[in-house]
Amino acid sequence: MSIMASKIKRLALLGGDALILYLALFLTLIFRYGQNWSQNWNDHFLPFTLIYALSIIVFYIIGLYDIHIAQNNLSFFLTLIRAIFINAAISIAFFYFVPFFGISPKTNLFLSLLLFALFFVLWRQAYNHFIKNSYLQNNVMVVGQSQETKELIDYIKSNPQLGFRIKKIVEADEIKLLRDLIEIIIQDKIQFILTTVSPHKDKNLVRNLYQCIPLKVTVSELPSFYERITGKVPVSAIEEVWFLENLMTEQKTFFTGLKRVLDIFISLILGIFALILTPFIALVVKLSGPGPVFYYQKRVGQDNKIFEIIKFRTMIDNAEKDGAQWCKEKDNRITWSGKFLRKTRLDELPQLYNILKGEMSFVGPRPERPEFAFSAEILAQIPFYQIRHSIKPGLTGWAQIKYPYGASIKDTLQKLQYDLYYIKNRSLPLEIAIILKTIKIILSGGGR
Repeated sequence: MSIMASKIKRLALLGGDALILYLALFLTLIFRYGQNWSQNWNDHFLPFTLIYALSIIVFYIIGLYDIHIAQNNLSFFLTLIRAIFINAAISIAFFYFVPFFGISPKTNLFLSLLLFALFFVLWRQAYNHFIKNSYLQNNVMVVGQSQETKELIDYIKSNPQLGFRIKKIVEADEIKLLRDLIEIIIQDKIQFILTTVSPHKDKNLVRNLYQCIPLKVTVSELPSFYERITGKVPVSAIEEVWFLENLMTEQKTFFTGLKRVLDIFISLILGIFALILTPFIALVVKLSGPGPVFYYQKRVGQDNKIFEIIKFRTMIDNAEKDGAQWCKEKDNRITWSGKFLRKTRLDELPQLYNILKGEMSFVGPRPERPEFAFSAEILAQIPFYQIRHSIKPGLTGWAQIKYPYGASIKDTLQKLQYDLYYIKNRSLPLEIAIILKTIKIILSGGGR
């Protein structure tokens, strides 16, 4: 899926949702006022527009603009129903608790919500069905095979809405003659070639691919295609040159400065909220068992500098008397109050101080403990692991929202691949997306 195609699909979703929202309002006014509907349009347009803007933000947080879930299955319909109920709650709360616009359209609101729910479900079903149409899919030829290509092939087959269809798989050494390649492209109507073999290393392959330019075929190497599809960088498929090409060409100086300003501003605002909650959280922590209220732990920061994070204690006292351990998904060392604090991320409020000091940011790779980050096992089994320390760690991050809590070398590898994606693609829109997705995880009870 090209970046442009992905954006077009999301814009189509956004435009369709907006159209459905206003169509529901329009039909409601027609039904209620007949030919006099236009006289009531101005009174309803601005307040309903504000509601619709909030609804679209909620839809984004829930994940309704993620093409990966655009399938008419149970998971999608549950997400759709949740979005409709949240939209209804926002609308009702807006008119009855914030009566700023002087209208409280009980019948109009109910009717517009009913029409929206009906049209919304039908529109989204039609959209999901339409984007899987074979006419919209690119026929893909895979040159060479690896573990990553197998993962991609399975992923593409189970997600036809992404716009790709695997038509041919060949080994690089099978393409000896140019006519063989051209014949395959014409016969199978290939539009996209994915190669696991770097054209820089195979002169015969690159020569043949070059001659295929008139056939209007798109060629992509595995790492870049894998990154676009999965949102992570395949560590085993890249080399040192990848970092030179992707992480050193631009220092993102302006973005880094802007991010620091926003970190300071937001942490000061949230700091007031944290100060109000601290006495209550401290009381709950003390009631859950003996031990201090705050927990201090060394972590690895930017450029491998060691710093100390501050958190509300969520584990029993002396939880690591036998040495450092990874926290498991169901860890019996976590107190009853700790489970709640971790789910809501309230245990991390004291880290606002770390952000103010410049040791952390709101968004970035998870700050790892030195015992794990510098362990011989991780450094030996996970290539390029230390690259994640090239930027400041964060309270939340791309890896945290894309992958469940990790407690093994395998999990650490998966999370590193997401961290590398973030380091390469970090930008203000991605920061906002990560924060919104984090809010979704917290509200849905999906915290650590």
